[in-house]
Amino acid sequence: MGELALALLALAALHGARAPEPLENDSELGKSGAAGKPWKAAPSLADLDLDTAGRGAEWTSWFNIDHPGGDGDYESLEAIRFYYRGRVCERPVAIQARTTEWELPEEVGEVVHVSPKKGFRCVNKEQPQGKTCSNYHIRFLCPLEHIYWSHWSSWSPCSRSACGSSGTQTRTRRCVNARLLVALKELKCKGKAVERRPCSAGPCPACPEHALQGTVVSAAGAALPDAHVYLEGRPPVLLARSDARGRFAVSGLCYGTSANISAHREGFAPGLAPIISNGSGVAVAHVTLQRLEKPYMVLHPQAKVRVVGQEVTFCCKASGTPVPKKYYWYHNGTLLERKVHRYGSRLVLRGLAPEQAGTYHCKASTEAGAIKSAPAQLTVLAQGQQSCKPEPEPSLVELPSECPQDAAGSRYYNVGRCPPAPCAGSPSEQSGCRADTGRCCGVRRMEMREIPCAGFLLPIKVVAECGCGPCAQPRVLVQGRVTAADTGEPLRFGQIFLGGRKVGFTGYKGSFTIEVPPDTQRLVARFVDRQQRFVDAVKVLPFNRRGGAVYQEVKMLRKKEPVDLDGSQSNAIPLGEASGREPVGELVLPASAFLRPSGEVFRGTVKASVTFLDPRDMATASAASSDLSFADAEGEIVPLRTYGMFAVDFREGETGAALQTGPVEVRMDAGQVRMPEHLQKMKLWSLNPETGLWEEEGVLQPARGSRGKREERTFLVGNLEIRERRLFNLDVPEDRRCFVKVRAYSNEKFNPYEQLEGVVISLINLEPQPGYPANPRAWGRFDSVVTGPNGACLPAFCDGQRPDAYSAYVTATLGGEELEAVASSPKLNPNAIGVSQPYLGKLGYRRLDHDDPDLKKTAFQINVAKPDPNNVDETNGPIYPYRSLEECEAAPVSANHLRFYRVEVDKYEYNVVPFKESDLTSWTGDYLSWWPNPQEFRACFIKVQIEGPQEYMVRSRNVGGSHPRTRGQLYGLRDTRSVRDTLLENTSGACVEFKCSGMLFDQSLVDRTLVSIVPQGSCHRTAVNSLLREYLSRHPPVAENNHTAAFTMLAPVDPLGHNYGIYTVTDQNPRLAKEIAIGRCFDGTSDGFSREMKADAGTAVTFTCQERPVGRESFFQRLLTAPAEALAEIRREMGTGEMRRAPPEVLDFASGARAPGPTATRRTPSSRRRMGRTWGQP
Repeated sequence: MGELALALLALAALHGARAPEPLENDSELGKSGAAGKPWKAAPSLADLDLDTAGRGAEWTSWFNIDHPGGDGDYESLEAIRFYYRGRVCERPVAIQARTTEWELPEEVGEVVHVSPKKGFRCVNKEQPQGKTCSNYHIRFLCPLEHIYWSHWSSWSPCSRSACGSSGTQTRTRRCVNARLLVALKELKCKGKAVERRPCSAGPCPACPEHALQGTVVSAAGAALPDAHVYLEGRPPVLLARSDARGRFAVSGLCYGTSANISAHREGFAPGLAPIISNGSGVAVAHVTLQRLEKPYMVLHPQAKVRVVGQEVTFCCKASGTPVPKKYYWYHNGTLLERKVHRYGSRLVLRGLAPEQAGTYHCKASTEAGAIKSAPAQLTVLAQGQQSCKPEPEPSLVELPSECPQDAAGSRYYNVGRCPPAPCAGSPSEQSGCRADTGRCCGVRRMEMREIPCAGFLLPIKVVAECGCGPCAQPRVLVQGRVTAADTGEPLRFGQIFLGGRKVGFTGYKGSFTIEVPPDTQRLVARFVDRQQRFVDAVKVLPFNRRGGAVYQEVKMLRKKEPVDLDGSQSNAIPLGEASGREPVGELVLPASAFLRPSGEVFRGTVKASVTFLDPRDMATASAASSDLSFADAEGEIVPLRTYGMFAVDFREGETGAALQTGPVEVRMDAGQVRMPEHLQKMKLWSLNPETGLWEEEGVLQPARGSRGKREERTFLVGNLEIRERRLFNLDVPEDRRCFVKVRAYSNEKFNPYEQLEGVVISLINLEPQPGYPANPRAWGRFDSVVTGPNGACLPAFCDGQRPDAYSAYVTATLGGEELEAVASSPKLNPNAIGVSQPYLGKLGYRRLDHDDPDLKKTAFQINVAKPDPNNVDETNGPIYPYRSLEECEAAPVSANHLRFYRVEVDKYEYNVVPFKESDLTSWTGDYLSWWPNPQEFRACFIKVQIEGPQEYMVRSRNVGGSHPRTRGQLYGLRDTRSVRDTLLENTSGACVEFKCSGMLFDQSLVDRTLVSIVPQGSCHRTAVNSLLREYLSRHPPVAENNHTAAFTMLAPVDPLGHNYGIYTVTDQNPRLAKEIAIGRCFDGTSDGFSREMKADAGTAVTFTCQERPVGRESFFQRLLTAPAEALAEIRREMGTGEMRRAPPEVLDFASGARAPGPTATRRTPSSRRRMGRTWGQP
């Protein structure tokens, strides 16, 4: 037979077996009911089993041959084949369409038509009023082999229905052809087209004396009605359904000695239990069901560095109910073939090639949902390529003011730095799941240099060479305070949970410290008030992955006072009722809705407390639980926009026992929703307290009919059961998302090398205009991100059509201190704000005090206007499209960004060994390091009172005092301007940092730092704290203080306190330790905190300063310009000063134990003294 005849027979066979074509996913996307005839709908892509051919299918590249001008955007398959011959297979089985902004048609609300046989079209006249088609590109899915099976059909009913009889069930699939013309003999798929399995209609009561009784309950012990109970076997046999109290009973059941039953209920994972018989003929079985919970990641893949030819292992692990067993791995977003890589939760790549570098992530899925891991970067180096370059990167530090500027007029000096990147492991090292924490790029060698300044040489250490060495392992902490949102009352001794594990308690003042577990990507903490005055607070806490502590204020919502309800009657509880406002909705509880955990209906008096968090009040944003996110069907964590949260607590009136409810109704006033597109997407959610993610409970739909008195109001209605979970949310998923770039700086100069890490940037999305009737700028979402070395990118809702549709309220805090935003009045300064015009005008930047100078300067508000990709002025930040997160995170400092800064007037710090306090990995082990231990930072401050007509600069000069390796060598300088006391005339105070005494980095010997305190101006010392003077005299050696223009001491080893004028705080974060110590120093107490100077409280030393005669230099200026002569002057004035030492048998530098002996204030002729050299300024 000829080829033509074979082709005709093949076509006839296909035509005769005409059925719904499984190769198409033709559909009309976007809004339904639009004009235009859609292409034929057909089964979805899920109906195709493309893997049965052995090699599956793959997507083509993206095509874009038309633009949306004229009638619309037409991407026809015929035209694509004309321009790109051979690029698309003969019969594509699916098609995808996205805008060039990578948005789906339904995300932009456009009506489009797609067909794998015809292509794509978007017609302008079919779009909503005022809208035209976007620019689309499309791609097609092509089978790699031309024949494959369709998916199996569902199983047919059992062929026998009589009890005790056995029959069969069948299911079928079809062999599908991807070619237009094919010989009949090629229409063959490997395998069977029909499958059969045995089935049973159930046993007949052949054992009349036997009975089975049991219960089906939740993990919390609550009865579960309407659960299907099966006798396990092949196939399982349906026995009964549980009643309202979770009970079931079966008579006449025959079972074996090892028989099991299973229970199934919607929303719960199946449970299995054995049948237990006591020989009396009555058997029991109790089944416990776990609530279905979406999977969540507990172990994410970690970044790795390898050399070509080595192997690497990535691991991920998800938890949930049921426990996920299906894992999928992706390389640069492309799914890896399971059959090739044979992966599960571990992915092993052997014999690495350069093209295998990139990002890897995994996805875990169950019937409850899916979750994606964070991406991990794999770097593949060529043979001989260095992962750590020996040449250090530039890093600038500011020199003291008395040092000369360079030729460019800068007082900054390049000290170099080594990026803390991981190094490649050796071939002998075993490849494992964890991150490569063994070796990292770090400082291999430093050099000491001397910089000529005014009259002296300033020592400074610079990085000379980088190399691979042991990685720094700083602790990662979150610290803070938990207080009531309304009164500020602290949560005393509240419980803290991470997941389901209790990790600690809050302190008496509500303080807490949480050590972040290794490999954590999302820290979810739950704070519980054991006295039940507050609603449990579930918080997603930001933290600094580079180490150290981040400070966080946690607010808890006070429970609403309970009201008495009659459980036998129907009840309605308003949601969001407040003076001057209509409720957002109401909770409707039908009669007999309350249940005891056993399932018994409770009809008595109910104490009902329903606490509503109302987003119409901006002050409630800080008290909201979680971060308003959920995991979508693809496993991505995406944001929600809230219209209100409510927590419920129902208890029996007499006993106080907790109650549950059966189905109840949630009614939401549709008039409170001012964005029409949200009405169709409104859903009811409950919070999973372990994952911090919201999970869907149901959809809110328009109510049918009216409600009497409120006929004029339209309601959205949803249903739920209140059982284990007690926190619910009225939310919509929001697709219009962007990122906002924000940086924090150490001062108002905004130097790129003076950025701050570890700053918590918070962004609150505000309700689009006009918003709620009573408050047109209610909040809808909030996010917090910690700044890294390149700032922070915060997610925010945005709009490309109306710039002011969404606005954002942004704040920044560091260790509890609020940073200041750049001013917006009296005139916008684009150079200071960090955003160029005209985009800055479109954003409408305003600092909080723009219209009212009395308001704080610590926040700004902007319109989150989505950038126009066709406008070059809007393609350089600070707003980035949601798909451009990597571009936002990698943006150079020269790109547009928004700014905060610390208000540090005339404050200066200099370390001989450079260290960036916001990056703990920059610490270097050196005898001259200011901080000797990177795991624990001890900050020390001395309080100086100055009596004089103005504010004065005060310097501390810190040199080695007693350690043989550092004696006489400079550690660093600190300059601080005194702050005026508003209650005392001509009096100011300064809290001056000095280097604490203690062990140096080798942890072998203590060094008593020799500290000199020198105020600027014509000043003389008039008083020294008597307790401090006595302590120093009792803990020799003692530095004499004969020069009245300065105060010199060998710093105490003990932490002392405000009674001595010394303030010491130890913390894992140096900045936080300093902030707390400064707050106590300002307050003059050992446990308080203030930003207002109390100059006469807790003071160590007092100076009196006068306006010096014209032409006469102060001692401070002489120290800056001619330190050698100034130091000689000190020695001359100290003359025959003495250094007293205690007897050797009682001298203990490490413990700081007080030694008996004479003090500076008590000298007698008979006192025994040891003569020694005088201690003074180095």
